[in-house]
Amino acid sequence: MNDADYMQLAIDLAEKGLYTASPNPRVGCIIVRNGQIIGRGYHVRTGQAHAEVNAIADAGNVEDATVYVTLEPCSHTGRTPPCSDALITANVARVVVAMADPNPLVAGSGIAKLEQAGIAVELGLLGSQARQLNPGYIKRMELGLPWVRVKLAMSLDGRTAMASGESQWITGKRARSDVQQLRARSCVVMSGVNTIIADDASLTVRADELGLEAGLAKEAAEQQPVRVVLDSNLRLPTTAKILSQPGRLIIMTAVENSVAEQALVAMGAEVVHCGNKNGQVDLDNVLQFLAEMSVNEILVEAGATLSGALAEAGLVDHYTVYMAPTLLGNTARPLLQLPLATMAEQQRLQIDSIEPIGEDWRIDSRPVRK
Repeated sequence: MNDADYMQLAIDLAEKGLYTASPNPRVGCIIVRNGQIIGRGYHVRTGQAHAEVNAIADAGNVEDATVYVTLEPCSHTGRTPPCSDALITANVARVVVAMADPNPLVAGSGIAKLEQAGIAVELGLLGSQARQLNPGYIKRMELGLPWVRVKLAMSLDGRTAMASGESQWITGKRARSDVQQLRARSCVVMSGVNTIIADDASLTVRADELGLEAGLAKEAAEQQPVRVVLDSNLRLPTTAKILSQPGRLIIMTAVENSVAEQALVAMGAEVVHCGNKNGQVDLDNVLQFLAEMSVNEILVEAGATLSGALAEAGLVDHYTVYMAPTLLGNTARPLLQLPLATMAEQQRLQIDSIEPIGEDWRIDSRPVRK
C-alpha cells in the first residue's frame, strides 16, 4: 500500500462519524509503521477524543510511525487537549495531512507546531476527497454560514404535489429511507410552516426507517437534529405533532405576538425573532443565527415557497432531488416558486451524480455561481 491508500482508509474511517460527530468535523486517522497498520481511529462525538488520540490509543506504542489524518491536527485546547501535542508526545516520525483546518483557532498552527518539534509533515494528499467529508464545517469556518442542502421530491414532469396539496407518497420506501439518512447527518432540519401544517410533519430521525445497521441507526437517532420551522406570522397550531416530538424545536418568526409565542413556548418550543423582510422571515438572519449556534449542515425539507425563496436569494449550496417515475399533470404544484422571466435569469446547476434509489432516481447538483 502507498500513502494514498492509507489516506483513503483514513477518509473511510472518518465517514463513520457521519451521523454523530457534528458540530465537530468528521476526521479519520491511520497509523502505520514498517508498512503495517498499527492504529485506527475516528472522531465519534463532540466532547470525546479526537481521531488521532483514538488511533494512538488503538496502537499503543507509535514511536517513529507515520500518521495519516484527514484534517490538520488541532493546536488549541477546547473540550479536549491539542492533538498536535499528543502526536509530539507520542514521538511519531511523520504526519500526512489531507487538508488544513479552516478553523481560525487552528489554520496552520497545528502543522507548524509539529514541524517545530522536528516531525515531518506533508499536506494535501486526497485533499478534495477530505473536503467532501465536511462541507458544512468548512463553509462555516470560511464564510461564517451553514451549508444548505435543499431536498425535493418530484414526478417525472417536475411536480411535487397535486393541486389540493396531496403529496404522500410520490417516491418509494427506499428514497424515504435515504432522506432519513440526510436528516441524521444534518445539524438542522428546516421547513416552512405551510409544509408542517399540511403534512403534520415531525422532521425527526427514526431509527427503524434509516436502513442502517441496528447499532449505527440507534446512535444516529439518539442525536436528533435541531428542527427549525420558519413561521413568519406564528400560525403553527399548538396541536401540531412536531410540538410533541423529542428534541429541540425552534420557531423563527417575523412578528411580535406574545399570546401565540407564549403558547408555543409552553409546548416546549423556542421562539426566535429573525426580522421582517417583505413580510417574511429574513433568511439571511436565519442562517446567521444558526451559524452562531455552530450549525454546519442544514437540510431543507419544504414546499415550493421556501425552497424557491432560498434559491432566489442564492442561499442554496446543494440540491438533492428524488425523481419518481410518475406523472402528476400540469395542474399539480411546481418544484419551486422561482419567478424567472428570461433565459438570462436561469439558474444553471452542476450535476454531481445521478443514481437509482429503489424505483426512483436521486439527482445531486449544486448551483453554478456566476
